[in-house]
Amino acid sequence: MTSPGTRPATAARTPTGTLIGQTRARAVTTLSLDATATRNALSAALVAELAQALTDSAKDPDVRAVVLTHTGTTFSAGADLRDPPDPDALVGLLRQIVELPKPVVARVTGHVRAGGLGLLAACDIAAASTDSTFAFTEVRIGVAPAVISLPLLPRTDPRALARYYLTGERFAPAEAVRLGLLTTAADDVDTALEPILDGLRRSAPQALAETKQLLTARVLETFDRDAATLTALSARLFSSDQAREGMTAFLERRDAAWVV
Repeated sequence: MTSPGTRPATAARTPTGTLIGQTRARAVTTLSLDATATRNALSAALVAELAQALTDSAKDPDVRAVVLTHTGTTFSAGADLRDPPDPDALVGLLRQIVELPKPVVARVTGHVRAGGLGLLAACDIAAASTDSTFAFTEVRIGVAPAVISLPLLPRTDPRALARYYLTGERFAPAEAVRLGLLTTAADDVDTALEPILDGLRRSAPQALAETKQLLTARVLETFDRDAATLTALSARLFSSDQAREGMTAFLERRDAAWVV
């Protein structure tokens, strides 16, 4: 897979660890979720490694922007049910993306579920291919999209979002654009990203950082106000009897006991 703006003959790939790949092309660093065996599920290890890669990008004066993408057919399947991240760590990762002093652009060419949608919402710009699919599947395993609501609710249409939060239905990229989850959807996501990345490369680093602060102020207010409450809610739900049944049913590929 070629990163946006990257040519295979010139872009050097350097592993940041076992779960996150990294490339650099013309001041844009591309971080790739690379845990295809688990469909890039958000495990404790993946969350920690991505957080470190973002920290490194923030400190690097040669990085103008960060593209967050994936290997395989799934951007992220949500929380890793066998090795879930601590809720505080997930809150920290989402806030880090929002607060990063450089624009973060999501590039999706596959499926996004549950917690993966939180990553999209935390990014400043999000683009997806038209064959991508999305779903808030939390309700189907007995939990709620609690922590990921921190970046999601301030950036999306709450009336339109309610349907997908409550039903767990899959929806298409055009609907994700309507909700405010995506910036754009296109048959060729890299072509769609070209003018966006070109614009970021032409922008002054200081101006980008200050402009991003203007855009994220309301999102960060939500983190400050609601993070503790939603983290506690997430922890309570994941330890509930219904969540245990829902997660067991999911892993056993059967309907949960409450399905009628």
